[in-house]
Amino acid sequence: MPHPTPDLSQTLARDRHFLTQAFKNPKRFGGSEAVQQKYAKSHETWLKRQAALPRPQYDGTLPVHARLDDIKAAIAGNQVTIICGETGSGKTTQLPKICLELGRGTAGLVGHTQPRRLAARSVAERIAEELGSPIGEAVGYKVRFNDNTRRDAYIKLMTDGILLAETQTDRYLTAYDTIIIDEAHERSLNIDFLLGYLKQLLPRRPDLKVIITSATIDAERFSQHFNNAPVLEVSGRTYPVEILYRPLSSTDEDEAEIEIADAIVDAADELARLGRGDILVFLPGEREIREAAEALRKSPLRRDDEILPLFARLSNAEQHKIFHPTGNKRRIVLATNVAETSLTVPGIKYVIDTGLARVKRYSARAKVEQLHVEKISQAAARQRSGRCGRVSAGVAVRLYAEDDFNNRPAFTDPEIIRSNLAAVILRMAALKLGDVAAFPFLEAPDARYINDGFQVLLELGAVEEVAYENR
Repeated sequence: MPHPTPDLSQTLARDRHFLTQAFKNPKRFGGSEAVQQKYAKSHETWLKRQAALPRPQYDGTLPVHARLDDIKAAIAGNQVTIICGETGSGKTTQLPKICLELGRGTAGLVGHTQPRRLAARSVAERIAEELGSPIGEAVGYKVRFNDNTRRDAYIKLMTDGILLAETQTDRYLTAYDTIIIDEAHERSLNIDFLLGYLKQLLPRRPDLKVIITSATIDAERFSQHFNNAPVLEVSGRTYPVEILYRPLSSTDEDEAEIEIADAIVDAADELARLGRGDILVFLPGEREIREAAEALRKSPLRRDDEILPLFARLSNAEQHKIFHPTGNKRRIVLATNVAETSLTVPGIKYVIDTGLARVKRYSARAKVEQLHVEKISQAAARQRSGRCGRVSAGVAVRLYAEDDFNNRPAFTDPEIIRSNLAAVILRMAALKLGDVAAFPFLEAPDARYINDGFQVLLELGAVEEVAYENR
């Protein structure tokens, strides 16, 4: 006769499915005593984790702190919560702490995804610092080729690609009791895959909490995707930002590229005359960063300033220098769009925005993916200018005309719209995500492009004809 199943809410998430089955049919799992022992062990581990749960403190300096009670109530009362807040509101570093305060992280880890490795590492260091714990203990991070997470950790920062890869070995993501998908507005392929995967998973994991954060106002789409999940808005910057337009004189693209470095030097000189404060410059890539750095170092007026590049391949020591400023020199940080939303560089009072970013786009006609330097969307431009309203009233210089800004698209295109669907279909097959046409994408690709993708894979012999016909 099956034993009544005890309350499994005080066991580890990874043991719950097994224990549910084992209590229904103990004979199949080595008898009642063995099942009770397994339950007791899981319960004991849960109690130990609960007793050692870090107790977060808040200093009340971030905009997110004003809505702590609302956020706690929303997370406690809903399986999915969407937090929409401008860059710099503090949601990235404070949400995991709020989860700990609600007792999350006891049955499993609080998984926290970031679109970039640089962000995963620096956010982990910041949260660990705020909890007064060495990195790797209560708070760890995992990026490609580097896992710095202990078995008894509570919060795990990682890239969204890492969490997606973990679905291969842990289909129900039982290592986690809470998952935070950060910077969901970036809509990379990995984020879209994760949002679809979680939508399918949530009915099977009623104990799993999912928090999605977005820095743009397009949060309603996320809400509808998750059956009208509640959306909480958190104010972002706390000071006004003045926007100055300083368009380049040349209209020819090649000439404009040469002119950008000089325009950055001129804009830096203009901002320096307005008073003290660090400057954050947004550029499309590493090459442009090096060219701008060289131009700034050669400028006689910028000789005493500290020029700091910031891009994804930066070493730990170089990165540390940017997030822990020392000395009285004015700092000019030259960054790719990694500093747009993923990272908050401290002490920024001025921003120079070239209005460009490097974007991967698939050409259906040429059948190749190209990495183009393109104009950013209005939402991305607002994110960039919002970076300087954190410490005091700021000034943002845009190196393009106001008409140019008004004619730009409102939001950045999701990666799935810009991608070669043959690559997407192959990736989904490798990740065992099922049929691309039936997968619950936030924004499903056009059926014609799906067929084109399958056709390319058939020609290459990458998929079998049977799989194509069975769609």
